[in-house]
Amino acid sequence: MIQVKSSLITAVDYDADTKRLVVEFKNGGIYVYGSVPPELYKDMLYSESVGKFFAANIKGNFPFEKAG
Repeated sequence: MIQVKSSLITAVDYDADTKRLVVEFKNGGIYVYGSVPPELYKDMLYSESVGKFFAANIKGNFPFEKAG
């Protein structure tokens, strides 16, 4: 997991083979998003606001499941 600076998200991880994005939220929830293109993951990491990027580009656009 890579720690990120965000008021919403604590850390993210990505598996390029399965295109699965793991997002750990500040509230303790961990969610796995499927079919996320690697470019989108990289753009999120380098965005000015990880939380805003996530809300605008990933949330609601990819299938997800709660981990654990």
